[in-house]
Amino acid sequence: MKLSFHGANQEVTGSCHLLQCGDKRLLVDCGLYQGDRELDEQNAGPFGFEPADIDFVLLTHAHLDHCGRLPLLVKRGFRGEIITTAATRELARIVLLDSAHLQEEEAQYRARKHARRHDAGAAPEPLYNTLDALQTLEYFGRSAHYSVPVAVAPGISATFLDAGHILGSASVLLHLEDGNQKRTVAFSGDIGNPGGRLLRDPVPPVGADIVVMECTYGDRLHRSPEASVTELHAAINDTLRRGGNVVIPTFALERTQELLFILHEGIKKGLLPRHLPVFLDSPMAISATEVFRRHPDCLDAPAAAHFGAGEDPFSLPGLRATRETAESMAINRINGGAVIMAGSGMCTGGRVRHHLKHTLWREDCSVIFVGFAARGTLARRIIDGATQVDIFGEPIAVRARIHTINGFSAHADRDHLLAWQHEVAPKQTYLVHGEPAVAQAFAKTLAPAAVAIPGHGEVVTL
Repeated sequence: MKLSFHGANQEVTGSCHLLQCGDKRLLVDCGLYQGDRELDEQNAGPFGFEPADIDFVLLTHAHLDHCGRLPLLVKRGFRGEIITTAATRELARIVLLDSAHLQEEEAQYRARKHARRHDAGAAPEPLYNTLDALQTLEYFGRSAHYSVPVAVAPGISATFLDAGHILGSASVLLHLEDGNQKRTVAFSGDIGNPGGRLLRDPVPPVGADIVVMECTYGDRLHRSPEASVTELHAAINDTLRRGGNVVIPTFALERTQELLFILHEGIKKGLLPRHLPVFLDSPMAISATEVFRRHPDCLDAPAAAHFGAGEDPFSLPGLRATRETAESMAINRINGGAVIMAGSGMCTGGRVRHHLKHTLWREDCSVIFVGFAARGTLARRIIDGATQVDIFGEPIAVRARIHTINGFSAHADRDHLLAWQHEVAPKQTYLVHGEPAVAQAFAKTLAPAAVAIPGHGEVVTL
């Protein structure tokens, strides 16, 4: 039995791990690297294994950095089965089709630049296109149910456990047998932040001998959910008093829905204006919210109870969902008094960049970041205090009030990660999904337990 690491090693995005048991090869996740343009080559580069040799992909959840290279895997020869939860299957369809559309748009933009410059050679091609994404969906096979073992192949059983990260997210516990060898290996996926308003708390894969564990926030603590909600209300109300707009860069999956839920509760309790104009300017987030409505079975009991009582917790009196580009452009004619939620959360693409271009330079406006921002992203540069940023080739001054509220994170913080690992009590822990300094800091908190921080392409024998 061998385990090798092909993504999210000493960095946060691009999750991809390969497990070999007997003559079977299982991939756990196959995600895109996200950040600056330098990662484009990394995404287009070789996987470090032959896609045609992979028999199964176990997908932990539908975030792009966990599923975004699946169409490329299929394009290069994968013909196996993708196994995941029903909710992840639905969300992955939305995410992959959106990603393919963005790949095509980016390729068209680069092709126009290529033609204008009369560059030699072929014009740039997309990493994959919509047809590749649609073909990938055909390889989604069995749906996993939480805590119910799936007989993946002879000698290989997988149990998907609720990770509490986004709708349908899972940690995967594998029971492996190869001859007289037996191992239990767990992949954490992304571990959710306990105490959230929508999802259940994470379920640790207790008893795993070996754990491949994320450590995104392994060196810090989150603000409490209650304090975070109070700060969000205060930031919105302060901006309204100053006459400006609020821009919230949001991830389409989970973060958007949690914010809608919080705004719904705030308006209901009179903490926010009843007819506060809220624009959900993300076609993917709008579609994802519909998936949430179809899966109250994945929600925490109090959140699911809203649906049981005939109340939609994602609906607001002043909410307007904008799918069309013309509608999105019209939002920027609103001078003040509105909350604009748009993707992407790291500001690497999507409509939020247009809204930032119109608001960052205005002192009466605010930008509220509610999630992780990887190195090299526009969001990270703003959070780190840049006084000027480049958006669509134009320098934009940063004069708006910048708020970073980390209590809404969908990731567990250091103490919750520690509690998760201690409850699992593995003999060996491999840390992934963490920037080098963060992973090293978290590894020290686990000492004297056996812990390693694998490098890209590293192979270990189980």
